[in-house]
Amino acid sequence: MKSDHERGIQYSFTYQDAVEVLRLVRDSDTCTSLDLQIGDIKLSVTRAGGAPHAVAPAAVSVALPAATSAAPPPKVETAPAAPTAALSAAELEGLVPVRTPTLGVFYRAASPEVPPFVKEGDHVKAEDQVGLLEVMKLFSPVTAGVSGKVVKILVTDNMLVEHGQTLMLIQPD
Repeated sequence: MKSDHERGIQYSFTYQDAVEVLRLVRDSDTCTSLDLQIGDIKLSVTRAGGAPHAVAPAAVSVALPAATSAAPPPKVETAPAAPTAALSAAELEGLVPVRTPTLGVFYRAASPEVPPFVKEGDHVKAEDQVGLLEVMKLFSPVTAGVSGKVVKILVTDNMLVEHGQTLMLIQPD
């Protein structure tokens, strides 16, 4: 039997398609893992502990055709279901969240060899860079957005984060 490629059938799997697949798995009451193959692209998703409505899957691996992939995708950590749950309402009072603008991988430092942009206790200005967000091999700076003291960092380096997820909390000046 001829493959889809040999028959001239082409597939388009976009970033938005991948986000939608992740949302479907996350929101499902019964799906704990998914293996999807579209043409030469393979997507494998497994949810942490099989818990329904987890914020993000426990592991995501994507296999691309050899011609388009120079290296295997890195292992990505995922966010806990409720990162601010450990803080009391009194502790959250007056703190300003720094949120991610989109789904992607958050990096606390420019590279593994250098210190993080900020650590808990550091003072930042609104325009200071506090991290990097990688989306489809494009890196965008994440800025504090407010001047103040970094009170709590809620995500780790190399963590998959969702749109609007709180990355850290700042006590404004």
